[in-house]
Amino acid sequence: MTGRLGIDDVTPEVAGGRDPAKAVAGEHVPVTATVWREGHDAVAATVVWWGPDGAERTSRMTEVGTGLDRFATTIVPDAPGTWTFRVDAWGDPWATWTHAASVKQAAGQSAAELANDLEIGARLLDLRAGHAASLRDAAAALRDATLPLDERLAPALGDVVQAAMHDEPVRELLTQGVPHTLTVDRGRAAFGSWYELFPRSTGGVDKNGVPRHGTFKTTAKALDRVAQMGFDVVYFPPIHPIGRLNRKGRDNTLTPTPDDVGSPWAIGAAEGGHDAVHPDLGTFKDFDALVRRATKLGLEVALDLALQAAPDHPWAAEHPEFFTVLPDGTIAYAENPPKKYQDIYPLNFDNDPDAAFAEMLRITMVWVERGVRIFRVDNPHTKPTSFWAWLIATVKQTHPDVLFLAEAFTRPARLYGLGRAGFTQSYTYFTWRTTKAEIVEFAEEIRDRWDESRANLFVNTPDILPEHLQVGGPAMFAIRAALASTLSPTWGVYSGFELFEHEPQKPGSEEYLRSEKFELRPRDWATALAEGRSLEPWLTRLNEIRRAHPALQQMRTLHVHDVDHDALVAYSKQDPATGDTVLVIVSLDPHEAREGTIHLDLPALGLRWDDRLVAHDEVTGETYEWGAENYVRLDPHRAVAHIITLQRKPEQPERELT
Repeated sequence: MTGRLGIDDVTPEVAGGRDPAKAVAGEHVPVTATVWREGHDAVAATVVWWGPDGAERTSRMTEVGTGLDRFATTIVPDAPGTWTFRVDAWGDPWATWTHAASVKQAAGQSAAELANDLEIGARLLDLRAGHAASLRDAAAALRDATLPLDERLAPALGDVVQAAMHDEPVRELLTQGVPHTLTVDRGRAAFGSWYELFPRSTGGVDKNGVPRHGTFKTTAKALDRVAQMGFDVVYFPPIHPIGRLNRKGRDNTLTPTPDDVGSPWAIGAAEGGHDAVHPDLGTFKDFDALVRRATKLGLEVALDLALQAAPDHPWAAEHPEFFTVLPDGTIAYAENPPKKYQDIYPLNFDNDPDAAFAEMLRITMVWVERGVRIFRVDNPHTKPTSFWAWLIATVKQTHPDVLFLAEAFTRPARLYGLGRAGFTQSYTYFTWRTTKAEIVEFAEEIRDRWDESRANLFVNTPDILPEHLQVGGPAMFAIRAALASTLSPTWGVYSGFELFEHEPQKPGSEEYLRSEKFELRPRDWATALAEGRSLEPWLTRLNEIRRAHPALQQMRTLHVHDVDHDALVAYSKQDPATGDTVLVIVSLDPHEAREGTIHLDLPALGLRWDDRLVAHDEVTGETYEWGAENYVRLDPHRAVAHIITLQRKPEQPERELT
């Protein structure tokens, strides 16, 4: 900071300004700061900001609250890249003069007593008068001793002059703040619906009911259903050759049969490693055709970037320095006690970091050059964060549209540290947040740390079948989908969720019985849908609502509202650009109907306490007239959630939302 005035607590700010905050092109990013000075004179502030084009933009800040010296405005970066902003503070002598003149006039002071004030005001107007007749006339009136005091002051205190002096202010003691940076990504970084499927499970069954190994061609056909449900991203687990040494059998057994296909995360065999495709899936030409088909359907392909190796990966022979060798001479396999992954060697980035970094960049770029622009990164918290910061920055130097999702089921320090290192999105602990208190706390956390890490709320994964899905029945699947798809702009579903797959490998386990990680799992989607045993219609409707309502594509505007029942949670979102307002009320009880009163915080929505609202339920199609307090009831046998658009009743006079 350079200058006289104080500028503190600027947001968005990550890690004290050390790391950039996150935004996407077109996002309304709130900027706030505390601006203060000695004495009673008025201060004001402006945000100065510029993007990759170097063009400077400014936005006047508005004081918020009373007596807090807090100022705010919104900036809208319109292109991906690195953006910079700073808060400039300055003394506002016109605001100081306006206040002093007004209160002295109200106190009954005479023109003689205000002689100096009148001349000071006139001189300030002279500085901005130029060709503005209104300002020249106001200055002349202040100096006209033949007029009564009220008439001398009236033009200067009137709306026209006040607006002109606000728009072209006189600035004193200009103080430049410290520059802050924003990393701005394309829109998919913040908003999208993900669907995870295993390409090898798309082959159906033969005439004897035996699963056939899927291919890229059968996967291309499977994408039609995914697109019809309204998903934006289709994510594939690793598609590389799978190791044969220490291959796992069905349900993670150590005694595979010759027909067992192994875990796709055990990457590498004689056919190649991370730069090769599994021969049973097809060729690179087939993969390219799959990407083209996805694009035609409006889907982006996300690939798993799993930096680890099977014991027979080419790296094991060509780059033993990439691994950790134990005292007995063997290479250490992966563990997450009590889980053991004997079919996977984790990488060691410290033995020869230059060689390891270069090789990881090479294999990443193999897929970038084939049109992949999204990577879901497996276990990033088990690799050095400095490596990820380098890799992501290096890839983005030439391909700034590439996005990285961190599978960071880990402690908060690591999760947010990976976000600061450059990861576009992150998995979260949403899967284990089930009570109302936990959900509210979680929602407010991901909102408040949106500048640091964007939450992608997956309802399930191949590794995680949470207890509530095991015992909650179909309604619980619908509840979790409603929460995930409306709490965060980005959410995800692992294939089979829509069929209510809920059987664990054993009691107390979160592993699926007949886990798809170790065997082919073809599914009869059409029959399940025809027989009413599918959640596809609900997932489709949720994605339709998300696309239709920009409010649900926001995170910064989430606001929790009070409902007087522990099984009902309510929150709203607004789109700053359009004013679109959506209120979501979800029942957390999959078995019984629950009812209560919702107490809407109308001022938080830019409304008055006495406003009447048109409330349209996007789930049931019903419309209500609502106010600040409203009765709600959710029966899981009819609907697990209300997703309600709110509008002020049209017969009420319009006024600007605050």
